[in-house]
Amino acid sequence: MSVHDLDMNPFSVDIGNAALDDLRVRLERTRFARPTPGPPGQAGISPDYLRELVDYWLRRFDWRQLEARINAFPQFTADVGGVRMHFVYQRSQTSGAPTVVVLHGWPYTFVEMLPLADALQEADVVVPSLPGFGFSTIPHGYVATSQAIADTVHLLVTEELGVERYLVYGEDVGAPVSQWLAATRPESVRGIHDTHAVFAPREDLRSEEERAFYRWFDAQWDGTMGYAGAGNARHDTIAASLADSPAGLAAWMVEKFRDWSDCHGDVESRFGKDALLTTVTLYWLTDTFVSSYRPHQSGIVEPAAPVIEVPATVSVQRHEWRYPHSFAERAYSDLRRFSVMSRGGHFTAAEEPLLVADDLRYLMALTS
Repeated sequence: MSVHDLDMNPFSVDIGNAALDDLRVRLERTRFARPTPGPPGQAGISPDYLRELVDYWLRRFDWRQLEARINAFPQFTADVGGVRMHFVYQRSQTSGAPTVVVLHGWPYTFVEMLPLADALQEADVVVPSLPGFGFSTIPHGYVATSQAIADTVHLLVTEELGVERYLVYGEDVGAPVSQWLAATRPESVRGIHDTHAVFAPREDLRSEEERAFYRWFDAQWDGTMGYAGAGNARHDTIAASLADSPAGLAAWMVEKFRDWSDCHGDVESRFGKDALLTTVTLYWLTDTFVSSYRPHQSGIVEPAAPVIEVPATVSVQRHEWRYPHSFAERAYSDLRRFSVMSRGGHFTAAEEPLLVADDLRYLMALTS
């Protein structure tokens, strides 16, 4: 079936000059904070680095060039149960190629997953923008649980794209969505690959290794989770600042790329300024900071996903490298391979697209 036979609209990123001019004016008027005493970066993104980033944004960052690179990928929109879903749908030249659905996280956009799509030329790759991210809308009243987003993604793939069977891969908030798909739709999901694997509940820890993992994991995040509490409970308060200051938005987001990637504090060893600013600029131009927080919103109750019974492979990313094998054995009843990655952090597919692509090829071969 051709994509032209389906109820989809071709899409290209095409930001108006007025929005870009407004961004430039705001950047030119940035007021930078005084540095906090202490080691650079300890209190977040240093004002000196932010000044350097804003200067690059103004003088060297070429949005139109990045826009053209994004538009080299075939993009579409479709109305899926009241959600306007934006997605990349890259078709393979190989006849009968498997379909892989790739789901981004926060604070990502679909752009972080494009290097993985590029590396999987032997597959049809679907990269949706999750509801409330980028060019996908999130309607009033939509409760953005992983289960609800999984329902929307499944309808997109099966109803709009006409794909009966597919594999799934997700990161961050996209990971539980892919896990819900695999757990509840085994008739459609051929297999799942996880680099953000399922954690066992804290109330059901069964060994000292599992308890030690949580002690270690909590220590890694100690003092860094303020963004979550403030953002989850007080979206509008934070948005009043970040919707008005592109420099503030950049500081908020780039800090996460620095702290969560496998970069040892040097964010540009993993993500250059163009890559960082592409993501920040997309959040700014689409005004999706608040809506991107919806999966984390206070009051949302996330039921535990059932055990995943489809074939599964797990490659633990470096920020969770002590993840116990026993967690995976409990979460995936048909675990085909378990390993710890030699490199690559939270933004795994963007950091190490070739490693993730190789893992997905292994899973595709297993389930062919």
